[in-house]
Amino acid sequence: MSLTVELVSPEKVLFQGEADMVVCRPADGDIAFLPGHTPYLGALGIGVLRVLLPESGEQEFAVHGGFVEVANDRVLVLSDVAELPAQIDVERARTAKERAEAAIRSGDESDEVKDALQRADTRLLVAGAA
Repeated sequence: MSLTVELVSPEKVLFQGEADMVVCRPADGDIAFLPGHTPYLGALGIGVLRVLLPESGEQEFAVHGGFVEVANDRVLVLSDVAELPAQIDVERARTAKERAEAAIRSGDESDEVKDALQRADTRLLVAGAA
């Protein structure tokens, strides 16, 4: 038994297929979905979406907000922004991280700066450059 998974961003469908498990980050912490999971609807935060593929393997995505819905062994992720590892500009993410860290060091601890740092860290993690 597996899950049917669909990850959709405003631009396109990034993933559509079967999975043994999906791990994502709703606004209140990480959650994993397995076949038979009770219905669930939650807002997504900034984080890594992990799709564990049948048999073996894993696909990771950088997800920056949106919603996740689970029902009847189907996981639907509607993301504000989602990126595959190959789509991530590592140098741009490093620059954004440095800029956010400099802002925090100078005393700017606004939500905007914290979110920018979290987006950069997520991109670097998914791209394998963390």
